[in-house]
Amino acid sequence: MPLNVPGYHGQYLRVDLSTRTSAPISIPPNILRDFIGGAGLGTWLLTQETPGFVEALAPEAPLVFVFSPLVGSPLTTSAKFAVMSKSPLTERINDSLSSSGFAIAGKKTGFDAIVIVGAADGPTTLVIEPDTVRFADASRVWGQTVPESAKLLADELGRSFRTAVIGPAGENLVRFASVSHDGRHAARGGLGAVMGSKQLKAVAVRGDRLTEFAHPRELAAYAKQLTQLSFGSATEKYRELGTVSNLLTFNRIGALPTRNFQESTFAQVEEIAPEAMSASHPRTRASCAACTIGCEHIFQSPRANTGVRMEYENLFALGPLCGISDPDVVLHASSICDEVGIDTISAGATIAFAMECAERGLLTADELHFGNGEALIATLRDIGHVRGIGELLSKGSRAAAAEIGGGSEDFAPHVKGLELPGYEPRALQTMALGFAVGTRGADHNRSGAYQVDFSTAVDRLHISDDAPALAIETENEATLMDSLILCKFLRGVFEDKLASMAKMWQLVSGLDATVDQLKETANRIVTAKKRYNIQQGWTPAEDTLPKRFLSESIPDGPSSGASLTETRLKELIQQYNLQRGWSRDGWLRDESPTED
Repeated sequence: MPLNVPGYHGQYLRVDLSTRTSAPISIPPNILRDFIGGAGLGTWLLTQETPGFVEALAPEAPLVFVFSPLVGSPLTTSAKFAVMSKSPLTERINDSLSSSGFAIAGKKTGFDAIVIVGAADGPTTLVIEPDTVRFADASRVWGQTVPESAKLLADELGRSFRTAVIGPAGENLVRFASVSHDGRHAARGGLGAVMGSKQLKAVAVRGDRLTEFAHPRELAAYAKQLTQLSFGSATEKYRELGTVSNLLTFNRIGALPTRNFQESTFAQVEEIAPEAMSASHPRTRASCAACTIGCEHIFQSPRANTGVRMEYENLFALGPLCGISDPDVVLHASSICDEVGIDTISAGATIAFAMECAERGLLTADELHFGNGEALIATLRDIGHVRGIGELLSKGSRAAAAEIGGGSEDFAPHVKGLELPGYEPRALQTMALGFAVGTRGADHNRSGAYQVDFSTAVDRLHISDDAPALAIETENEATLMDSLILCKFLRGVFEDKLASMAKMWQLVSGLDATVDQLKETANRIVTAKKRYNIQQGWTPAEDTLPKRFLSESIPDGPSSGASLTETRLKELIQQYNLQRGWSRDGWLRDESPTED
């Protein structure tokens, strides 16, 4: 392999906040081939930089910002980056992806990744340029909301810098605090808390270092072809209404989690459907950086200070999951999450869990009941500032259930501590397997098995023996897209996903990349994530679903009666592990305490 691989800088920047030092470190070319970039390269870096078992919020725990070979290319949706750490919410590996100008500016600093260790002795902004790393005092910004922080930093540093910031939730170590940038978020798993534990308010980047592409002329032609395809029917529904268009679809088939997964349909769904919201609230469309799909839909609300970016996940989590049908409440609640800097899925799911606990008499919080929009809004603020009941709920549903007790652990909506997204696993049973085995926990973006459930390949209400192979296939696709990095909405555009991804990477890097090689790469990355989790204390008992999903059938709607047993799920998990090349219980062969 060449020493300088096109599409890469071949080095990462290692910053120690404790000693206020930094140094560039070379990345071997074979590592770039084996782990690509994004979540793949981030997994390798996180493993390299983690000194054995670490506490997620300890100074020595690394925080990794990773770019990819496609950043800066003309390929649509390629302006993305990954942020990785040990999650303070799950105590397992966490990789969040996001799109913005931060990805482009970050890569222009001349590095493929930025690794941050240590902790500053006071609020700090890390300022990175190609030949300069500065540690600026962030005392004036500390305590400010995400939008206020971004504005103050832009005024202080200049508009040419792109910043990733935390809000009050990150400063207060909320376990599902987000990292925000350009109005978007790397939200899941508590990366904002990791930044807060390091007293790192923001990372600001600016640069002018470009990478060359191996085949620029062919790359430009392929990018044009891909752009034309992105205007086809596969992405049209997202362009017209955004991901919120999924709400009615999920409700229609009985897969919309409602009132903390006690029901699968929401009777008032029409009140918050995208068509109704569009008619009553002014709406504009926007695109991520370097994107031609344009799925972002921003709604105006009389209770929110700015336009609110709405997607299916925040609409579901702050709406039906909490029994809320008032669009103004849902919009306002989403804007609060953006202001304080918390993940909407974990926030909504943890509050929905608390509402059920209160209604069962397990938690003293009379105002917390399904449908109480004002209680939702007040509790979100309390979580962001870790006060009142927010102190308990800021730890997430798993930790809250451990404190509440009374059998609440059975219906706390998480896998490995990460709250379930808006997919009812009993109604989408290949997805249920994907949730259970996910190294990050319950995550629709890391598995993608719902694609199978929505196809004619399976009966979504009765999991088949083919589920392990299908779950692996969709997980591999997602892993490669997260490593290159590309938007998941392009999946419907590609006629052959792996062949298309192989072609992109080859045109950018000049490296040979066959479909079989990409499959090996995906398995290597997933296995590396598993190895990291084992190092951090993983056990096979974690690969499961909450008891509710394994002991109760769906009580309502088109999916009424659908159920999944613990025995059946365990059987398929074991098959998944064996097909991955691991032991039956999910240990790596060289890490297994006892071979199966």
